[in-house]
Amino acid sequence: MMVIQNPILKGFNPDPSILRVEDDYYIATSTFEWFPGVQIHHSRDMIHWRVIGYALDRESQLDLKGIEASGGVWAPCLTYDEEDRTFFLVYTIMRSTNGNAFDLDNYVVTAKDILGPWSERIYLNSSGFDPSLFHDDDGKKWLLNLEWETRKGYEHPGSIVIQEYDHVLKKLVGHPERIFCGATNMGCLEAPHIYKRNGYYYMMAAEGGTGFGHGVTIARSENLLGPYKSDPCNPIITSARVVNLNRRNVDDYLKLYQYNPNSILQKSGHGSLVETQNGEWYIAHLCARPVLPEIRSMLGRETALQRCKWTDDDWIRLATEGCMPELQVQEPLLSPHPFVSEPVREDFDSGVWNVNLNSLRVPFEESWVSLKERPGYLRLRGRESLFSLHKQSLIARRLQSVHAIIETCVEFEPERYHEAAGLTLFYDQNMFYYLRIYFSETLNSKCLGILYSDNGTKVELVESRRKIKDWNRIYMRAVIDEVKLFFYCSSDGENWEQIGPVLDASKCSDEYSSSGHFTGTFVGICCQDSYRKSKMADFDYFEYREV
Repeated sequence: MMVIQNPILKGFNPDPSILRVEDDYYIATSTFEWFPGVQIHHSRDMIHWRVIGYALDRESQLDLKGIEASGGVWAPCLTYDEEDRTFFLVYTIMRSTNGNAFDLDNYVVTAKDILGPWSERIYLNSSGFDPSLFHDDDGKKWLLNLEWETRKGYEHPGSIVIQEYDHVLKKLVGHPERIFCGATNMGCLEAPHIYKRNGYYYMMAAEGGTGFGHGVTIARSENLLGPYKSDPCNPIITSARVVNLNRRNVDDYLKLYQYNPNSILQKSGHGSLVETQNGEWYIAHLCARPVLPEIRSMLGRETALQRCKWTDDDWIRLATEGCMPELQVQEPLLSPHPFVSEPVREDFDSGVWNVNLNSLRVPFEESWVSLKERPGYLRLRGRESLFSLHKQSLIARRLQSVHAIIETCVEFEPERYHEAAGLTLFYDQNMFYYLRIYFSETLNSKCLGILYSDNGTKVELVESRRKIKDWNRIYMRAVIDEVKLFFYCSSDGENWEQIGPVLDASKCSDEYSSSGHFTGTFVGICCQDSYRKSKMADFDYFEYREV
């Protein structure tokens, strides 16, 4: 007998929007400042999942240059019009949160096939984030989102608003109406979804902030525009230490004091419902697994599944009859459908992009990254530093375990101090570790050393740098052992030596960030050239292995 083992989507896969189309299940997750945008996962048994692609794969859909870390794509909502046989995806591009103004735009794209091509984006509104699209049984479509409140003296963060979307005219029609202000006093209302069943419209929302006080709430109405009555058992999901703590009008989203030592899955909230072919109900929700003792979520916010049931009086609850999320969940009555395991090493031989690899803010373009110029290698042309918000030459994948080995081999000949290439553990431009090859004028030699950013403070460990003047190929390795990060180097890929001290990997986390960011850690390869932006680095392979 198999069970659903949570989290089902490990490592930086927040804000899940789950959807079933016939026998196939899909989950769309937020990608923030990473490119391509909106990662799409597929399953046929809800136990085994794989990444099948992205909905936003070009700049005309997704313009991210200059966007601050933790901006970009927030909370996509994936739906399907069965009559029109069309997928709809609505999403936010958060452009700035400066001054708490939250400058953003909401868009919709469509596709006949989940694999695309997805349409050019259609602008919807800019009043607030977490948009979702509800297809009513009369054929009308309705856009919901949190209307972000910016005025002093008004309850923060705002209300859920609804407005009709005309798919033929491809625009919103009528006027937005405020229909919901939250089902509890937990505060930080967001992530609205509407479902219809047995004559009721159900408003599912996230409350409590996307930190340790997070939860899923539900309310219902016989009318789409309300009023909505709160479930007396709200929240229906939370891992918070104190349930229903009154925090209306409080901006602190992290709420570290709500950490619950009795739960492995923390920050549980932001839910999305799905019904199986056999009438079974599940809810996808985000969660996190912080490492101790500092309580830091290196892997970011992940996605879990919980089994649900309907009560006799038509409320939906967890099948366990509590509100605490479970690590192991009873599987649905579906035939097992495992996928072939993905190889741990990408040799760059196929000439096709590995679906797990991402870039930062910009799409893959031959002008700066190529699988063709030197077959069997990934060639990076150096551009801006890892501190940049614009044009980095960085290729990376999600860290999905706190026990992992990451390895690469690079050929790189720096001629001046402006040029560098290597291996990075990257949270954002303010928090990363970088094992780099560079030219030292002091030593008059090609060297290997560690540079990192600690909440925006640049640190160079010059005392532990090593000359590698005669090395043509440099093998580089990062070993992550929970909170510990070790860097190694080798000239032959067999004999390894440690470079630098043991570092604190847990700093790459929401909880350590002094900027209020909330994404997750990536591991990757990169190249910089601040002189002429022309120096090339050739990477022979990239290996990610969980241990």
